[in-house]
Amino acid sequence: MSDTPTYIYKLVAHTSPVPLDPADLPPALPISDIDQSSGFIHLSTASQIRGTLVHFFTSDPHVFVLRLPYEPLARLPGQIKWENPERNVCGPRPGEGLFPHLYNGFKLGKDEVESVWKLERGEGGWEVVVESDGPFKAWLVY
Repeated sequence: MSDTPTYIYKLVAHTSPVPLDPADLPPALPISDIDQSSGFIHLSTASQIRGTLVHFFTSDPHVFVLRLPYEPLARLPGQIKWENPERNVCGPRPGEGLFPHLYNGFKLGKDEVESVWKLERGEGGWEVVVESDGPFKAWLVY
């Protein structure tokens, strides 16, 4: 990976509420079924969020987007691996590149998360929400 991101993001389904204040997060959030079965925590860069929403959160009225500073996670060797998405899980995702995956024993909580955004799906779907200029787009760091 030649361009090191400032932040990477974890999307959490509306069925797993996340406190909006990172200080209120537990040391480790519950692990999603897909993360558990994969053996790592699935993450996205800012430019990959749209595709992740469209492929995995089609029926969610809202999701929680967790912003994680990249550098502290990348300092420990082997914690972040940049890997291709599995086609059998999400189909082809051309142009999205490698995805960051967190291999740290499923620890994702108040020590890793800098901020949380509750993202509401609009009438036009996730594409409209993510692509429109507004506070969420300003919050994302590309």
